[in-house]
Amino acid sequence: MKKPLIILGICGITALTACAGQNNMANDGIYERSGNTLNVNNQRADIYNRDNGSVNRNADFGYVRHQQSPIMGENVSNNNYTNLNREELANTISRYSSQVPNVADVSTLVTDREVLIVYATDTKDRNLTADQVKKMAMSIVPRWYHVYVSDNTGLRQNLENFATTATNTRNAHNGIDHLIKQMLKSPQGGKMSDGENQNGVMQGKTNNNNVR
Repeated sequence: MKKPLIILGICGITALTACAGQNNMANDGIYERSGNTLNVNNQRADIYNRDNGSVNRNADFGYVRHQQSPIMGENVSNNNYTNLNREELANTISRYSSQVPNVADVSTLVTDREVLIVYATDTKDRNLTADQVKKMAMSIVPRWYHVYVSDNTGLRQNLENFATTATNTRNAHNGIDHLIKQMLKSPQGGKMSDGENQNGVMQGKTNNNNVR
């Protein structure tokens, strides 16, 4: 009779130890589960917080595991559009684009489907520079984005006028379309692929609100 009791006691201690170990892993920042996303560093609020006092945060690798929803028929893809930090994207694009040779003073506007970049340059090859700036942006944003560039700094104010405009503001997209037409007068670089034009628009589509 004593032996089964001893075995049960050992099993119980082992189970408690395992649970405590898992709790310690979570408390130590090993991982955190949120919905279908597993965040290893348990520091999601610190991703865009430059004043968190952690001097080694930029030295960490980034890893997130995302799983499909276990609920049959649940559509979570629409959340992908709202989860983007457009201000941070615009900041990153402007910062990186300013490192392109002969490029300075870069302004970037990120909408729900487009990236608009106006930059100053003293390049002798406007098309090459436009291609470099455009591909820099393309390497940062999701692939459904269309990227438009212009070295006409006279359009900078037009770009800034949309800085505080929400994507659902009435006639906002009409204004963006008008600005894009002005930007297309500047070199846009080479085609993105055989099926896409210089701005990443699929062949057969146009730059109107119906294809956003």
